[in-house]
Amino acid sequence: MGVVLAIAAKDLRQRLRDRSAWVIVFLAPVLISALMAMAFNNNSDFRANIGVVDLDEGPAAAGLTQVLKSPELEDTVHVRSYDDASAARRAVDAGGVHAAIVVPDGFTESLRGGTATPVLVLDSVDYGLQAQLARAVTESYVAQVNAGRLSVATAVAAGASQTDIPELAAKAALLRLPEQVRAEGLPDDPLKVISYFGPSMGMFFVLFTVGFGARGYFIEQQQGTLDRIAAAPVGRSALLIGKSVSTFVYSLAGLATVTLVSWLAFDASWADPLGVAALSVAMAVCVVCLTALVIALVRTEQQAQGLASILVFALVLLGGNFVFASGTTPAIRSLALFTPNGWALRGFTDLGTGVRGWDAVGAPLLGIAAFSAVVVAVTALLLRLRRTS
Repeated sequence: MGVVLAIAAKDLRQRLRDRSAWVIVFLAPVLISALMAMAFNNNSDFRANIGVVDLDEGPAAAGLTQVLKSPELEDTVHVRSYDDASAARRAVDAGGVHAAIVVPDGFTESLRGGTATPVLVLDSVDYGLQAQLARAVTESYVAQVNAGRLSVATAVAAGASQTDIPELAAKAALLRLPEQVRAEGLPDDPLKVISYFGPSMGMFFVLFTVGFGARGYFIEQQQGTLDRIAAAPVGRSALLIGKSVSTFVYSLAGLATVTLVSWLAFDASWADPLGVAALSVAMAVCVVCLTALVIALVRTEQQAQGLASILVFALVLLGGNFVFASGTTPAIRSLALFTPNGWALRGFTDLGTGVRGWDAVGAPLLGIAAFSAVVVAVTALLLRLRRTS
């Protein structure tokens, strides 16, 4: 064990003498995480500025405006009135409001007939979430209005007098749809940007350790260091274990640094510190496995650097290190399940939204373990084929 630790310590000293190693694994992820935190600071409070054009000036249109100004939405929606659709369109295009709702002339009157005049929602590609909110509120209100119309029509069809229609309509307007949607299974804590991109950038740069480790192996091989150590009584197994330990410690130190700085300096939060530690350890082990795979696949230092770079960028692009998983296509979200960083980010996301314990990190840890096991199996097969060739 002393020999293994001595080899690991020697590799760590060599790595820490390299300034680029400090920059890539410790400094760069912290700086980029800081930029993410500053860029998205105070953006966790969602707000929607919605314009309203009331061309109808009837009670039905007034009801929609009242919904937008209701106590339930007062902390989320700010309403601005415009005289016509053209003014609202210009405001949306200029960013003065995120979306605008145009209630057409005759909307209230059309409710008394067979077909209601449609309400128009003007949106912008720059504010997709706010536009979705405007559409959702409008569609919900129109659905409520249609439910009221249906109830009055049903009463008339059942024999109610035409003279009772105004009273029935007034009573129907006070009703609400009995079926409600309530989300369950997810905690109420919002995911902070830094809670996602802190570990995301940490994993991105720590994966470059694969290239460092593989390059260092071939450099020492060219210098004859590996042959001298292998010829010593310690044996080649102690050499490989020592180098694996150094890669593990270096990777884990990088991940720990980013998560600690994100927590202490930028108010990142995760529900379970033990879960954060478990995911970091699992990723550090995976980096060791990937380093061994690159060494088994190539024969030179240049090949190791090239393959490691391709491998790193493939993993981070598929795993969602640059964008939230919800912002990608279903195909990319499926492919992320074949990457260790994709699984780790799922775990950090759950931890960042208040999920604790095995519910948050169980599946990600199993996913990372399965990936690492496959990498180890492939590496062992390649090394066996290399010995027999």
